[in-house]
Amino acid sequence: MTIPNIITLFRFLLVPLVVLSLLDGKWGWAFSGFLAAAVSDGLDGFIARHFNQRSALGAYLDPVADKVLLVSVFVVLGYMGHLPLWLVIAVVSRDALIVGGVILSTVMGNPVPMKPIFVSKANTTVQLILASLVLASLALHFSLGLFLQGFVYLSGLLTIASGAAYLVSWIKHMGGYVDASTASDD
Repeated sequence: MTIPNIITLFRFLLVPLVVLSLLDGKWGWAFSGFLAAAVSDGLDGFIARHFNQRSALGAYLDPVADKVLLVSVFVVLGYMGHLPLWLVIAVVSRDALIVGGVILSTVMGNPVPMKPIFVSKANTTVQLILASLVLASLALHFSLGLFLQGFVYLSGLLTIASGAAYLVSWIKHMGGYVDASTASDD
């Protein structure tokens, strides 16, 4: 197992700790755990690229770890009223669409290659920033007002754009079109 894969597994372990901290109102712990997970995401990618430690397992685990963390945090923050319900539904629906497409294409004997696209990377980045801003404002007791609202709408827009791009790529892939770049996940 490579160092990036070990770091990714660490991110998986942080998810229940962050969720429990949120549910207990321990904003500082939730923010710290989320930040550690976000930094570890960058760290494992850096190590994989710069020290030639990329692996097939890592190509699948890394985006799954990102999604488990983000979806869990978004769902809990939505449940607690700190994120709008429409955004939580959009985020969860997009990820369900991606997972469903990957499973369906695999069952049909035409697996989708795992290649992230720019809009998916931008989507994940904005979602990470949004979750960080909400957690920071809760932990440090400050309000971001309209700035936070802007990130909410940007996150919603990128979530929809990313889901649509994935759907178009998946349809092209399943239809056998040549040069159908697939938007696996971020």
